[in-house]
Amino acid sequence: MCYNSKGRVNDCNVFVKLNPSGSETESIWHTDLRTKPNDKAKTIFDPPSPVLPVWKPDLYKLQQEAPKPKQIICARALPYPTPSHYGTEFHGPIGHAEAASLLDEDGAFLVRESRSHTSENSSESVDSRIYTLSLRYDGKVRHYRLHYDGCYHRVVGGDGIMPASSKCFPSIAALVADGLVTLHLESRAGPYLRTMSAISSYEGSPYMTLNRLKRRALLSHLKNSTLSPILPNEETQPSSTSKEPQESNAAASSAPIEKPVFVPSLCMQYEKPHSFKVHTFKGLNWCEFCGNFLWGFTAQGVKCEDCGFSAHSRCSEKVPNDCLPAVGLSRGVFGLELSSALAMEVALYSQNPAKQPDVPFVVRCCVQEIENRGLDSEGIYRVSGFAEEIEALKMALDKDGERADLSPNSFDNINVIAGTLKLYLRLLPIPLVTFDVHPLLISAAQKKNLSDQISEIQNAVKNLPAVHFSTLKFLIGHLFRVSQYESENKMTAHNLSTVFAPTLMPAPDVLPKNISPSGKGICSGGMLPGMGHEISALESLITNHDIIFNSI
Repeated sequence: MCYNSKGRVNDCNVFVKLNPSGSETESIWHTDLRTKPNDKAKTIFDPPSPVLPVWKPDLYKLQQEAPKPKQIICARALPYPTPSHYGTEFHGPIGHAEAASLLDEDGAFLVRESRSHTSENSSESVDSRIYTLSLRYDGKVRHYRLHYDGCYHRVVGGDGIMPASSKCFPSIAALVADGLVTLHLESRAGPYLRTMSAISSYEGSPYMTLNRLKRRALLSHLKNSTLSPILPNEETQPSSTSKEPQESNAAASSAPIEKPVFVPSLCMQYEKPHSFKVHTFKGLNWCEFCGNFLWGFTAQGVKCEDCGFSAHSRCSEKVPNDCLPAVGLSRGVFGLELSSALAMEVALYSQNPAKQPDVPFVVRCCVQEIENRGLDSEGIYRVSGFAEEIEALKMALDKDGERADLSPNSFDNINVIAGTLKLYLRLLPIPLVTFDVHPLLISAAQKKNLSDQISEIQNAVKNLPAVHFSTLKFLIGHLFRVSQYESENKMTAHNLSTVFAPTLMPAPDVLPKNISPSGKGICSGGMLPGMGHEISALESLITNHDIIFNSI
């Protein structure tokens, strides 16, 4: 996004007014409605494309940096058979010092029988023996007492309470993988984990940002509901989660529970508690309250059984009683992680694998419509579309999928189609050019020799996940075709790169210092300075797309 001196966001015409006297920053959004050349009317409404990122990547990046489990295999004969619920990681009766000598790097682990509890009676039941997990993290060997109930493993004591102690795991490897991630996050971002729910508000949550208009449409049908109304001056009480286990973050349990903070006029006007249950999420998921990553691999958070609201256990305590099950039935794909979005589509083609897509339908449909009637449109992707129409198209794509009507009969302004595509890409929790590939691509683009530059760019994009690679290839090919009409649309490869760089390659650490778990500060308000390298990288991708992608 590009800003001018007056604070204007050029690609969505959003103005932000800050309230310096309030306890929290208050955003008031104004948008030019440019459906007609002489139409100067303005309206106040909720933006379809927020300036601040909807999803916060820091905890995801910390999980990626966490040590990986390394099983230390026992190479010696044991005095008795290995217990059936352990494998080659079991080393029999050895002490702390010997265990520590075997754990040579962070992530290394083994299971042993605690020597201090070893019985002199060799015929003692295996179930009565004490087993210990020895694990190395951050240069220190830690020891945790294990319990196995016949189906699942869990930690019941040891060097303090392991963050994963309230969870159950099907294997020791799964327990260690989850524990290493949580230990790493506690070590690197402990203070942030304890406050992330407190510094978030429901009104500004990803859930409200992505579903605001859907909720309003549904609530319009509930005006005559017999459910208890919420008066504008009442404080909404949080959903009850008393029967659910608390989040496994030991440090977080000490943080005070605060009442929900939100604007009642933007929320529903009746009460229905959420039905939150502890949930193990597949793939990569983010909290819909605070916008942070749901870290770990097992029981990462809670999910409402009625509307699908996903959150950290602690964040769910701040969610008001405003469950709308119908929202869960039409959650759609905007704001969904790319691989999860494509997996939903692929499942629809399970009987016809030859037609399974490798690019999400939102990208395919928008690109096809733009190439049908918008390649010569002046300022395509730079000129803003009518914001309410972008939101309407977003809702149509969420509801109808590939069957959504993008034709001129429904959306005659091609900039609405372009704006919706940019919105979809901007709402991806993990950007199209992933965080680990971002620096590789920047480094490659700085090569002076063109042949070396192209070779390094190819090596960089090979590291992208399959769906990210196929979508980037598809999109870059489209942008190249757009640039071929630069004499009509005024959008050169450089201009297109300038527009798309903040969306496809957002600068790392986009959160301000005071709310970033990494403690690294970058400009707030969506202003991303120093995008020159990203723009150059994208321009090289567009200009040389045939050579870069066709030979991979």
